[in-house]
Amino acid sequence: MSRTLPLNAIHAFLVTARHLNLTRAAGELCITQGAVSRKIAAFEHYLGFALFERHARGLRLTPQGAALLPELRLGFEQMISATDKAWRHNGAIRLKAPTCAMRWLVPRLVALEQCQPELHVALTTTLEHNTQLEGFDAAIVYGTPPAGAVHLFDEAITPVMAAGMTPPAAPAALAGMTFLHPTADNRDWLLWLGAQNSTLTMARNQHFSTMDLAISAAIQGFGVTVADINLVESDLANGRLIAPFASRVKTGASYSLLQRSPQDAPPFLLELAAWLSRD
Repeated sequence: MSRTLPLNAIHAFLVTARHLNLTRAAGELCITQGAVSRKIAAFEHYLGFALFERHARGLRLTPQGAALLPELRLGFEQMISATDKAWRHNGAIRLKAPTCAMRWLVPRLVALEQCQPELHVALTTTLEHNTQLEGFDAAIVYGTPPAGAVHLFDEAITPVMAAGMTPPAAPAALAGMTFLHPTADNRDWLLWLGAQNSTLTMARNQHFSTMDLAISAAIQGFGVTVADINLVESDLANGRLIAPFASRVKTGASYSLLQRSPQDAPPFLLELAAWLSRD
């Protein structure tokens, strides 16, 4: 009698074999390290032999595990390929994007699907700025553009605050406000203030894990944040935010679109890229 393959456990084995580290494997699989260990143990019980050996620097494959790995990896790649073909036939474009880009991206996707109802984008958000295409047709990437990526816009930051707040007349007048930081450090504010030749002390501070969260806090009147002018364009247009200073400072980072090669692309991927990259 055939036995049911433990596909989740096999996937955990492949990820762990790539990292040879349970913590990194758990991070990729979005489960706990203990859960990864249990899946590996279940697969070892299914096989009847050990897959990994522990050593001072982490894990190493046993001879049996190393012999099994190539064929299992090939099998999973074939399943991914078959799934990709099925996705391409139904016309949905699988797009991955960092959460910080949503304010810029979503209005454009809505407008595009209104113009082309036959085009559908299946959107997945991530906190990772640098991403690959595994399982997706396109990905918006923040930072240094990967080779072959389509440029969308350069990051240019400026202070923004709720429209109901009194705008400061000069950068020095910001000193009495609460500074909202879109990262765990102060680098974005220091970059903008340095471009204004200002050395004011930031006495009250709140730090956030993403720019989107800092922008949301600013809209609610919690303080003033620096934000990419492209990401807050709709908030400025709708009167939720004001930008009291004309100065925009480029950070050196940009947003770009990484996409599948034409032979592997689903329908309308080129149209999506052209729409998102237009001025």
